[in-house]
Amino acid sequence: MAEVEVAGSGAGGSPEAGSGSGSGWRRPHGPLQRYYGPSAAEAVEAAPDPTDINGPHFDPEVFLTKVRSECPLGQLLAREAALGREIRALDSDMQTLLYENYNKFISATDTIRKMKVDFRRMEAEMDDLAANMAAISTSSARVSAALQDRHRRGAQLAGVQALLRKLQSLVEVPGRLRRWAAPGAEPARALRCHARARAVLRHYRHLPSFRAIEDESHAIMAELAQRLRTRLRDDTLDPKELTECVEMLLQLEEPPEELCEEFLSHAGTRLEAELAALEAELPPADPSGAAATPPPASDILDFVDRGSSAFVGNLCLLAASYRSLFEGRPGAGDGRLEAFAATLTTRYFELLERRLALERGLGDTSLLVRALDRFHRRLRALLELLPAAGAEAGAALVARAARERVDRYLRALQTFFLGCLGDVRQALAAPRPPSKEGPGLPDLLATLASSVLGQLKAVLAYVQLFTAKDVAFASLPYFKGEFCVEAVREGLVVAFVRWLCRTARGFADGPAERGAPAAPPALLLLLARLCLDYEATTISYILTLTDEQFPPQDTGPVVTPGPALCAEARGAAQRLLDHYVQVQGAAVAQMLRKSVETRDWLGTVEPRNVRAVMKRVVEDITAIDVQVGQLFEEGVRRAQSSDSSRRAFSVYSSSRAPGRYAPSYTPSAPMDTHLLSNIQKLFSERIDIFSPVEFNKVSVLTGIIKISLKTLLECVRLRTLGRFGLQQVQVDGHYLQLYLWRFAADERVVQGLLDEVAASAAHRCLDPVPMEHSVVELICERGPPRVTLENSLHLSLVKSLVTMDSPDVLERWTDRQTLVLEEIRSI
Repeated sequence: MAEVEVAGSGAGGSPEAGSGSGSGWRRPHGPLQRYYGPSAAEAVEAAPDPTDINGPHFDPEVFLTKVRSECPLGQLLAREAALGREIRALDSDMQTLLYENYNKFISATDTIRKMKVDFRRMEAEMDDLAANMAAISTSSARVSAALQDRHRRGAQLAGVQALLRKLQSLVEVPGRLRRWAAPGAEPARALRCHARARAVLRHYRHLPSFRAIEDESHAIMAELAQRLRTRLRDDTLDPKELTECVEMLLQLEEPPEELCEEFLSHAGTRLEAELAALEAELPPADPSGAAATPPPASDILDFVDRGSSAFVGNLCLLAASYRSLFEGRPGAGDGRLEAFAATLTTRYFELLERRLALERGLGDTSLLVRALDRFHRRLRALLELLPAAGAEAGAALVARAARERVDRYLRALQTFFLGCLGDVRQALAAPRPPSKEGPGLPDLLATLASSVLGQLKAVLAYVQLFTAKDVAFASLPYFKGEFCVEAVREGLVVAFVRWLCRTARGFADGPAERGAPAAPPALLLLLARLCLDYEATTISYILTLTDEQFPPQDTGPVVTPGPALCAEARGAAQRLLDHYVQVQGAAVAQMLRKSVETRDWLGTVEPRNVRAVMKRVVEDITAIDVQVGQLFEEGVRRAQSSDSSRRAFSVYSSSRAPGRYAPSYTPSAPMDTHLLSNIQKLFSERIDIFSPVEFNKVSVLTGIIKISLKTLLECVRLRTLGRFGLQQVQVDGHYLQLYLWRFAADERVVQGLLDEVAASAAHRCLDPVPMEHSVVELICERGPPRVTLENSLHLSLVKSLVTMDSPDVLERWTDRQTLVLEEIRSI
């Protein structure tokens, strides 16, 4: 009652009374908390605030003063209404609590009254129970005392019976052993029976009867051991039977050293037979390599499956059995198993490497990856049992196989590129009807570039199979670092790009073999454009694609930077384009040289037309312009003068007017024209004939024109001319000026070289009387020259001698031409 009253007063009293009641006080919430206020601990922690209506330091005067000064009348009225509602709510809660406490007080009083009545009845029942238990204990003691002697005699008899059963089992041991150890019986049961009886027989062997049983049992087990030894030497035992046989011999306390040797010997014989079966599938090794190796009968996956299931599986089983049989036994754990397994795995790796060497073609890369993956998985299971069984050799074998496949892909890419070049050369050289046009250079370039790039992407997709997530050996450090960088990026992609640049450059740098056809100029131009495209976009695209598919490690080996490859490609393109200019310039120059060397410049007639060879030169330059324009941009030309096509072409320097010097020119003139020409050269720009060309059409054509006109100049310097020969050179030079200036980047280059040709012709002329300029213009501007019989014979002679460099042949053709022309003139 007192405890209930205290709880009731705490709930309805002040906070201080509630705090002192211990665990009976429950912290109020909501409105009750605002009514009762914070606990003592909260009051201590909170800062004193006289305006906090719920705080312990509340001051009504300060609160009212603050409210009257800060709140308007409407807010004060609302505050008053709110306080009224809270007061009514608190009064209602207080009444509810008082009613609940009163009900609990009444219930507690009734419960205590009932408990007093129930306890009186239970005390009487407990007294009766105690009396009954005492009576039971007395009766039990009397019964135990009466039966104690009989119990003792029964226990003695039970012990005697158990001893007799044991003796009976010992007596029956030899018979059981003889029955279970017989051939074809159950030797395992005999071993278990002998193991149970062995300790007892040894303990009582001083008794004659027990010694006889022990001797008979030893004889039976010795006979069993002899049969097990004989069975151990049977080569037809599988690993499981071999393990059981050795285990039973160990239970018979046979020497572990001898059993270990016999176990390894038997296992080695079986594993050697499995390796011999694998080797029988391989063709015999030919050190000389002269004989062609026949293709293997089965694929690499079947070979690896047979090796893994037969050899590796049995080796794992034997290793596990060896560990379970001889682990911890003296003389059997000195590294014999590791040396035994290392020898066999080394031979197995050699056979597998020989089989991998037979995969000469590309074949199915996914099949090779699956085979290597299965080999690595089984090898990893073996290494868990035998860490020293060749882990590094197995990983190196997988890495070599992957690297060898990458090298074969590189050779396949090279062969594919050479095949594409052969197709391009065949397309360029194939004869076509006049009405049917073949594929243009842009089409051939696009086909070549797309074919090579597509083949390279396909190769990268195949090589990516080696680093797939579901491949076990992809987790090796080699395939995460060195394979991605050294094998794929450097050994495949970079090596192929460099080889492509070297191969393309070889068409310009490599000396042509005797009798071998030279590369057509169009092929040189196409390869130059290909290398330039590689330098611009293809190399960066290929390297980015390779780095995405084979991401290199941050701490991996140094890689070849992209700008270095781009520089090699640009160098190859520059060399090819320079060689193209030299080849085309040499072709035109050869035609000009033969036309000069095969003509009689002293006895020629007065010129009436431009020589046909000059028209052929203009046609060839035009064809070259069309050809180069298909692959290269136009380029920047120097600003042309307004009368470029109408400039006068004189046998003197372009800085001198013809009419000023021509009338006064005689062989005894005091001012030598050759001297004047040399003085004029001092103030003119030097023309570099073999300077590197730029990657545009104008620069290429300018280089070809410079080589051609420079050859014409040197040929004219070596000839002696008559008056009409000088005039023919004047007509030919003016014709070339009319058509060649539009192809050059700077017309002054063409004008300067043609001026030098005219000056050299005048210097080498015996009667230097030039033709009137108006007549020269009339001859050159009345259309294409009429092909006369003389010009036709001369042009055919030039075409025939373009490829002839023998002086004897040239002299014979010159004599024949002279005779033919004399006959024509006489007619």
